[in-house]
Order: sequence, then structure tokens, then C-alpha cells
Amino acid sequence: MTAATQIAGRGWGVLAILLASVLWGTTGTAASFAPGVGSFAIGAAAMGIGGLLQAAIAARPILAFRSALAGSWPVIAVGAIAVAVYPLAFYSSMRLAGVAIGTVVSLGSAPLASAVIERVMDKRPFTTRWALGAALGLCGALFLCLAGPAHSASGPEVSGWATSLGIGVGLIAGLSYAVYSWAAHRLIGRGIPSTAAMGSVFGVGGLLLLPVLAVTGAPFLSSWQNLAVGAYMAAVPMFAGYVLFGWGLARVGAGTATTLTLSEIVVAAVLAVLVVGEQLSAVAWTGAALITGSLFILTVPSPRRRRRRPDDPATDGGKQLPEPAARG
Repeated sequence: MTAATQIAGRGWGVLAILLASVLWGTTGTAASFAPGVGSFAIGAAAMGIGGLLQAAIAARPILAFRSALAGSWPVIAVGAIAVAVYPLAFYSSMRLAGVAIGTVVSLGSAPLASAVIERVMDKRPFTTRWALGAALGLCGALFLCLAGPAHSASGPEVSGWATSLGIGVGLIAGLSYAVYSWAAHRLIGRGIPSTAAMGSVFGVGGLLLLPVLAVTGAPFLSSWQNLAVGAYMAAVPMFAGYVLFGWGLARVGAGTATTLTLSEIVVAAVLAVLVVGEQLSAVAWTGAALITGSLFILTVPSPRRRRRRPDDPATDGGKQLPEPAARG
């Protein structure tokens, strides 16, 4: 492969990851177009159906590594439960606190939770960088709690208690994302390809969400708009977004990809203001900026760190699951 071909491939990879981040950033705004559908139904449709679609396209590697996957069923079970919890908490957070705040808290808290999980499960020590990121993130969460309630031109005012509760639920979303990311990394570390690891975790998680969808999903059938929102959430951000991300990750490497996905927060916040009509106070914007800064510190690769090639075994051929930073 020539240098020009490699550069072109990297450029297309960057574009694919940016497009995936844009799609993920639309989830909260898309959900706002189905106000009659509960957050549990939205989450179950998005991650449940989307997870099953991911398992379907990963059927071949899952079958090829079925013995290894069967031997790792406790890890898959933990990851699948986290996959099921994540969308329920994520969309509930956005309904309670607003799209902008819910997205920032859910995504911004994931790297902090990931470091705690790695400290407990893998005995990895906390770093000065993590301490700085954690301090910024906690300050940002405090600012959001102290800020006044959010206002929306397209819906009722968000009360102060709902904002605080939404922030708490967002922290649960960040923790659950960190847990299923850890589980997928653990499977990959055991020699299971990332496609099989992600397909199995998301597939089982999707199955767990089907009963939730069956119980709460009736409002999807009440109008074509609600049904279109559900179909969009499952097929576009949760399925096409992951396919684009996996394709791009094979061409740019995990570190660059993780940095590019920071654009999801920007997209979500801009759409929340321009489309949903949310209005945040200066204190709330300060808190959001602090959490975004924390996320940037925790996810952007250190310049001293050795740059891995796409064929580095540690990146599983470039198709490693990203560090916790996003996923709507």
C-alpha cells in the first residue's frame, strides 16, 4: 500500500468517525420529536433493536469464536446488563435535565467511571491526569446542580429537582457505559475479535431490552412520527453509527478516533439549543464546559505515549472498542 493510499484511507476513516459522532449527537434531539414516548421505550428501541442488528452482522465471527465466548459468559453477562441499563438511564437523563445537560453528564462521567473500574478490577493506579480530570468533572457537575432549571421553547420548563435527578441518572448512564466498555475490552484481551465481542455483548443486551420495549413501546404505534423516531434511533445512530465508527477505527487508530468522538457533545449541545430550543443559564454553560474539559483531558492521548499502528495487536487490528467518551 502506497503512502498516498494510506493518507487517503486515513482521511476517509476520519470522515467516517466524524459522521458517526454527528449521528450519535442527534439522538437526544430526535427523541424530543416523540414526546409522547417514554424514555424507557426510546432507550429500549434504540439500543435493543440496534444491539440485535449489531449481533446479526457479527454472526459469523460470533459462531467462529463461540467456544471462547461461552467460556467468558460471566463477562458477557455483566456487559449485557450494562448495555441494557445504559440507554434507559441516558434517555431518562435527557428527559429530566434536558438534552444538553443530560448528554454532557452521561458522556463526561464515563471516563471517570472507567478509571475507577480499572482500578478495582485491573489494579491500575490513578494518575495525576485522572485526578485533574475528575476535579474538573466534579466541579462541572456541581455547577450544573447549582444552576437554575433549563428552559425549552418546545416544551415545559425543567424544574430544579428534575435537573438534579437527571444529573444523577446521567451518572448512572456514564457508569453503565464504562462497565460494558470494560467488558468488551476484557473479551478482546482474551483473543476474541472486537466484532464478536461487541456483537455478543450488544446482542444479549438487546435481548434484555426487548421485554422493556414490549411493555413500554405501545406509544410508538400511536403515530407515524413516533414510529419514525423509533426506527431512526435504532437504524441510524445505533446501527449505522457503530458500523461507520468500526470502519473508521480500522483506519485511524483508537486514540485519534476517541478524540474525534468528542464532537458528539458539541453536536448534541448545538442541536439542543437550535432545534429543541433549550436555554441554559451562564452557570449551567460553565458546568457543561468544565465537564467537557474533563472529558478532553481524560480521553485525548498523551503526546508522550507511543503511537500505535492500526496493525498493533493492542488495538485488535484497529477495531478496538473506543474508550468511554460517547455513544448515544
